[in-house]
Amino acid sequence: MVHPSNGESWKHFNSVHSYFSVESRNVHLELCTDGFNPFKSFVASYSYWPIKLTVYNLPPGMCMRLGFMFLSMVIPSSNSLGWNIDVCLRPLIDELTQL
Repeated sequence: MVHPSNGESWKHFNSVHSYFSVESRNVHLELCTDGFNPFKSFVASYSYWPIKLTVYNLPPGMCMRLGFMFLSMVIPSSNSLGWNIDVCLRPLIDELTQL
């Protein structure tokens, strides 16, 4: 496994947003989600969407430990969110921007 900071997309982000990459105290986060059906039935349309945040300013051995991954929110939905997940994520984005 390779730390994401060695990836091409990370290097591209640092070149485009050089003002952000200069300051080492700026926090790099990964936001990850994957919906699932808790009733294990494809007929039922109810689903949950856990939203996980991972801090990438840590060494590779630490950033993938459970102590540094945060379950920030769970979005219950009576149907598939699809492209509408941005509406549910807006409060989280606003709070992260404020931090």
